Amino acid sequence: MNKFLLFFTCLFFPVISMAAEGTFVAYNVDSKAYEGYYVSPAKGSPFVLLIHDWDGLTDYEVKRADMLKDLGYSVFAADLFGKGVRPTENEERKALTGALYADREEMRKRIYAALEEAKQLGANIENGIAAGYCFGGAAVLEFARSGVSLKGFVTFHGGLTTPEGQDYSTAKGSFLILHGSADTSVTLDDFASLGKQIEAAGITHELISYSGAPHAFTVFDSPRYREDADKKSWRRFTEYLEETLQ
Repeated sequence: MNKFLLFFTCLFFPVISMAAEGTFVAYNVDSKAYEGYYVSPAKGSPFVLLIHDWDGLTDYEVKRADMLKDLGYSVFAADLFGKGVRPTENEERKALTGALYADREEMRKRIYAALEEAKQLGANIENGIAAGYCFGGAAVLEFARSGVSLKGFVTFHGGLTTPEGQDYSTAKGSFLILHGSADTSVTLDDFASLGKQIEAAGITHELISYSGAPHAFTVFDSPRYREDADKKSWRRFTEYLEETLQ
């Protein structure tokens, strides 16, 4: 679907409520309610579109958004599941993510809608990147393959598999892929395969793998959390933002 026609199918009636640092923003996509989180240090700040993991938009993404705001970035943390849909059981998580993996056009629609909502809120999307965690990393790569005009795409322990029939021929911007070498969900073979694909497509990229880091190694207070890999990946991410955004 043409992304401009897509926006006409999305109804945007933002309802804003205050959070500790930013605002929660309710908006509609095809008459369904979603709720993102927007935070900005100043008008015109460089921009990050942040996409959640399979838990939905939770305090984790809010914390990361606030951390970025403190570094001078505007952030819109997207909601790809729907307002109030924040699964706590794996079966529900698998059902929600599985539905979007099976319908890539719907996944793209919801991400484009979040980007448009950010624009309506005043975000400088012309000077922006997309970043995501776990499921959100897979969504970021899906967005990149759509040909969206962002300056960069970043994944933290994200899904790296390319669906059959897709490639990176229309992708723009540069890629930063941050991966755990001990990830058994997304393997080093998947990591290497993505590297081969984006190299063949001529995409400027950097792929970094952290020894001993499992899947979800950045999630605070989790058994999978690895402080060393988290700090190193965050440092490289912030350096990348400085290098990529004006």
